[in-house]
Amino acid sequence: MLTKSHIKLITSLSQKKFRLQHQLFVVEGIKGIQEFLNSSFELYQLFSIEAVFDAEIITVSHKELQKISSLKTPNTAVAIFKIPIEIQLKHSGLILALDDVRDPGNLGTIIRLCDWFGIKHLICSKATVDCYNSKVVQATMGSLTRVHIQYVDLENYLKAYQQEIFGTFMEGNPIYTEALPSEGIIVMGNEANGISTEIENLVAKKLSIPRFGMHKATESLNVATAAAIVLSEFKRTSTET
Repeated sequence: MLTKSHIKLITSLSQKKFRLQHQLFVVEGIKGIQEFLNSSFELYQLFSIEAVFDAEIITVSHKELQKISSLKTPNTAVAIFKIPIEIQLKHSGLILALDDVRDPGNLGTIIRLCDWFGIKHLICSKATVDCYNSKVVQATMGSLTRVHIQYVDLENYLKAYQQEIFGTFMEGNPIYTEALPSEGIIVMGNEANGISTEIENLVAKKLSIPRFGMHKATESLNVATAAAIVLSEFKRTSTET
């Protein structure tokens, strides 16, 4: 039975401060919930219209589901999972770092891209949107279960990093002509301002994605779109070598 305390808890988790306080976050939709059930994430509570999961559920009606869903058109299930204890990430392999990416949809898409291209470690500045934001979780479509994410003081993290640091800039060297390694950090910047000056000073190699349009009037690419191109090129060249 759905209670007032259930509703109060679930709706409170739309705010970061309550996610941190309770160490819980929300997942919506059968596919997304199933991805988390099949992972190492620990289920806290599961609310569903139908008994389609191999887990204990609290049965709710369509009307009740609307009270706890953050979606305009609610799916058939809402689950609460525990936020795992943050693990210390390894500094090996190819790592993606985000410098104050604020849009939940962009972060969610970037997490999916990391999953697609086999990037296991994603480093986020402390001002980057919370990966347990419900819009981020929704956009990852389960990839959050397979990508390790750590929030750090990005400037200090990069200062201590021993391998090459790459960054994306409008005035960088064309990525298609560069020799790209299988190890290193790729920094992607904020949607409006790009990579901050403090982080730019730590970037060893500046890369750009060339514009091929006749007028070359487009100011920039969406950060998630740029991440897709950059990760694809890094993986393509490292595979060929």
